[in-house]
Amino acid sequence: MDIEAICAKVKAGKYVISFTHTEKARLRKIEAEEIEEAICEGTIIEPYPDDPRGASCLILGFTSRGRSLHVVCGRLEEDEILIITAYEPDPKEWESDWKTRKKGV
Repeated sequence: MDIEAICAKVKAGKYVISFTHTEKARLRKIEAEEIEEAICEGTIIEPYPDDPRGASCLILGFTSRGRSLHVVCGRLEEDEILIITAYEPDPKEWESDWKTRKKGV
């Protein structure tokens, strides 16, 4: 699945946020609207086609306020995708492009 297809599902409201991560997103002060923006303005930086739970991916996107977010989406081939988690990339783990994992971390 490509980012355009994921964005289309998000714009159509065909997604759910993982219950276990809803609280984490709230604590991180990440709103659903920001997750939607990040996905639709984003790029898939790590596809996980062989994830045992079903195809998933890591998206890097930016909100309209310039906030960078990583969003992990799963169940990509189902009617509703699953937003597994969303977070701001940690500079200790990611290079400044937010796309490249630092080696040895």
